[in-house]
Amino acid sequence: MQPDGAAEAALRDGPAEEAVGNAAFVLSLLGRGLRDRAVLRAMERVPRARFAPPEHADLARRDLALPLACGAVMTAPGTVARMLALLRVAPGQRVLEVGTGSGYVTALLAELGAAVTSLERYATLADAARGRITPDAPVTVLHADGLDWAGMETFDRILVNGAVGALSPAWIAALAPDGRLVAGLGHAGDCRLTLYRHAPEGCETGPPARLAGLVPGRALAL
Repeated sequence: MQPDGAAEAALRDGPAEEAVGNAAFVLSLLGRGLRDRAVLRAMERVPRARFAPPEHADLARRDLALPLACGAVMTAPGTVARMLALLRVAPGQRVLEVGTGSGYVTALLAELGAAVTSLERYATLADAARGRITPDAPVTVLHADGLDWAGMETFDRILVNGAVGALSPAWIAALAPDGRLVAGLGHAGDCRLTLYRHAPEGCETGPPARLAGLVPGRALAL
């Protein structure tokens, strides 16, 4: 029997080669001006290829967005690094993530020491992400509409993995008094990374980013 693509890649790319590849991946991000050491260390330790679709695993170490099931998108790693740098996650913090997608960013948040509650509208993506994330990671993936979050908890950090026209009042209500919320504010593919903190800071507009637009509702059939 011939090995499938994923098995063949695993045979070819042993632990030493993977470590070298991950280090080169981080160096490429450094070359793009990304300097947050904690974020880069997490990206070196969490292989993006583990979360990428098998047919695109060879592109996982490039600064490219990748297509996922259900029409979703795996955000380019350079954008992910910038969002996490703005978020400034510290060990022990509680993080709400809106849009689990592949689970890659979820795993990075856990690697940074956060306890993560991640919301994904597509059941297919939520199930797949649970299977990719290390079982002992402090992560809960919920099949839920992140644009209409009705939970009672508060969070130290909130990360919105996508573009939205406005910040949901529910997110702002769920943010701890000294918390930070990061989202793409604007239209899909044409937004700006935005940091929100409670008054007096309010919203601070950051660099432009290419992010997929978030869709409301909970998809029961996918």
